[in-house]
Amino acid sequence: MSMPNNDPLASFGIYQLACQLFDDFWDDSEILGKDYRGRELVKQQTRSLDSVCANIEEGYGRGYNKELPQHLKIARGEARESRGRYARCKRLLPPAIVEKRTATLNQIIGGLTKTIQTLEGKGKVTGDE
Repeated sequence: MSMPNNDPLASFGIYQLACQLFDDFWDDSEILGKDYRGRELVKQQTRSLDSVCANIEEGYGRGYNKELPQHLKIARGEARESRGRYARCKRLLPPAIVEKRTATLNQIIGGLTKTIQTLEGKGKVTGDE
């Protein structure tokens, strides 16, 4: 992904990870799309994985005010939704893919939680992971 070096998203690793996961999902969608049930899951998963990236982008685009943590919370919720959907795709995707994507989503969720806590001045885990 090409963005100016001074764009804060260029150095936000969680965002980069979310974008990579969206790209990786293209391959997964090819597998899922072979089954009529999988095609329905692809539609939903495309929306939720895109929303993770889009909400981070929108939050950063609005600046470092109270809206940024709110957009990151929405992104975290979408990541949790995506993680659950990958678990439900276990009959259609190879176990190694489900495990890898779930681990990536756990990393995204944890990173968003830590970022939200930092922005809101919280020092301890609140059970939001």
